Amino acid sequence: MVTHTRLRESGTVIEEAVDQLKAAGFVVSIIDNSEAPAFGESSAVVEDDTEIVVVLGGDGTILRAAELVHCTNVPILGVNLGHVGFLAEFESFQMAEAIRRVAEHDYSLDERMIAHVDVWLPGASEPLHDWALNDMTLERDEQGRMVELSIRIDDVEMSSFGCDGVIVSTPTGSTAYAFSAGGPIIWPDVGALQLVPLAAHALFARPVVIGAESTFTVDVLEDSASDGWICCDGRRQRSLPRGTRVEVRASHDILRLARLSGVPFTRRLVTKFDLPVVGWREHARAASLGDIRYSRMPKTDGFEETRESGKGGEARA
Repeated sequence: MVTHTRLRESGTVIEEAVDQLKAAGFVVSIIDNSEAPAFGESSAVVEDDTEIVVVLGGDGTILRAAELVHCTNVPILGVNLGHVGFLAEFESFQMAEAIRRVAEHDYSLDERMIAHVDVWLPGASEPLHDWALNDMTLERDEQGRMVELSIRIDDVEMSSFGCDGVIVSTPTGSTAYAFSAGGPIIWPDVGALQLVPLAAHALFARPVVIGAESTFTVDVLEDSASDGWICCDGRRQRSLPRGTRVEVRASHDILRLARLSGVPFTRRLVTKFDLPVVGWREHARAASLGDIRYSRMPKTDGFEETRESGKGGEARA
């Protein structure tokens, strides 16, 4: 079980979850303070007899757990105790159901792409290797200055500009930092990587999506006003001197997420982002036709559906 120290100290939910897992026949070990390894260094992984890693927390806690199962076949099951919890499968009130399903092996596996990251420091004969489940960010190292970057795809130069940085994300990370920076949402089963510039001073600085067989290359130019700074999944990071080259491509490794509900990604997207499935034009049209109200009704699987009701009529799906 992977969780957060703050959650263990703030209530009984962790203790109750451990008791339920033990009652279901599991031997449980708890990790609640996992320090990030240095960039380019391997992290400790779970023991060989681990059946599943249950994560109690938010998406950040799941990213910490991903380090523990990297290059293994052990799946992760997320129970959201955070905010959005996009990677989590269940909410906290569904804990007992989640544990019962895990004990009965009643779950499927969702395989997620991982990005492989090579960093070539100036004069180095071998690169530093790292990886990302969500994203790799290359940003300026000095506040108030731009970092000058050159962007290539499959060794063909595409653009260069001064900017705050760039994000290279997997489909899993397309709903995270890359989404906030204006990148598109990519469905998890699409084999692709995307690059999203951050405040680029250029005429062409749009998000770019490439296939799983292609490679992004990002160079920190020698005449850059600032050194670079790299971070994978908001965890493993280091400074990059001018002249550094970063290559990002699809990894041969994957991460396995345990899925219990079979809820399609589209429904998860609508629910987690609380998307306005009824637009303002529909609201206005409905109001003019009889004061019809739209609301969201809870469903038993933890997701929601839109219902419509009017004067003198019963609610209908």
